[in-house]
Amino acid sequence: MSGVSGIDLNLLTALGALLEERNLTRAGARLSLSQPTMSGALARLRRHYKDDLLVRSGREYVLTPVAERLVPDVREALSQAERTFGTVPAEFDPATSRRRFAIAISGHSIVVLSRLLQRVHEEAPRAQLDLRPLTADALDGERGLLQYDLLIGPRGLLADGQPDEICRDRFVYVADPGNSRLRDGRLSRADLAVLPHAVARRSHPESDAVARALATLGVIPKVAMTTPGWLPLPFVVAGTSLIAAVPERLARRLSGIAGVAVIEPPFGTVELVEAAWWHPMRTMDPALSWLRALIRETAGELAAPAA
Repeated sequence: MSGVSGIDLNLLTALGALLEERNLTRAGARLSLSQPTMSGALARLRRHYKDDLLVRSGREYVLTPVAERLVPDVREALSQAERTFGTVPAEFDPATSRRRFAIAISGHSIVVLSRLLQRVHEEAPRAQLDLRPLTADALDGERGLLQYDLLIGPRGLLADGQPDEICRDRFVYVADPGNSRLRDGRLSRADLAVLPHAVARRSHPESDAVARALATLGVIPKVAMTTPGWLPLPFVVAGTSLIAAVPERLARRLSGIAGVAVIEPPFGTVELVEAAWWHPMRTMDPALSWLRALIRETAGELAAPAA
């Protein structure tokens, strides 16, 4: 690998965008560079490192092992450049931007994001939100964070990083109104111990606050079904003897559609905190700063769930 003599240090910014976006077009859009200009920058970087850096894998692009090793060094170099030169991020104009934001979300986050879609369309009509479900791949530490602009889900989802709190909710139960154990719209501790449960699959089961609350009551739930997230649970429960713990905003939003009853849990309030994560290399991205602020404003507009 050659030294820095004769190398245009502006390539550092291009390299940072390529490592984050893993896509030539998105990296160019982020830096307001045309695709031919970005292709030329990638070609120079490949010659410098004597490595492809970015290679196609199916319909996506992936980083080569050399590029993966560069990520922490490039991140630190960009941070140092910010500190040294007082770099001011390029201005972001929502009204004209064609930025595409890739966001991985949990099932509960759709309550916030349904309103966010409207706000984004109002303020940035040409921007796009590419919403994808949270998967194990998205939660793969730094590698996962590099694939998306934001990950949005329950606090505790990722072990690393300082998430930005978005909103708070609490858990309630949903059950079919004809459930034989339902009395006066309530379920007792004994009911929770007897009835079959449907649960959302957790990447970190130890972070399941509902399971911990049940344990304090001496209840070991009989899990009969798991789903990829909370969103399907009201529909899974309808017409069965199953019960499920669901965030309250989501439960009340879907209860009428699914035809289920919303029930106060016998263990009191178990809180859910929704948060957003992003890669540190994106902290100074003005477009992402705008989106994070918009998400916080949208979440703040949500009325507290009715008891």
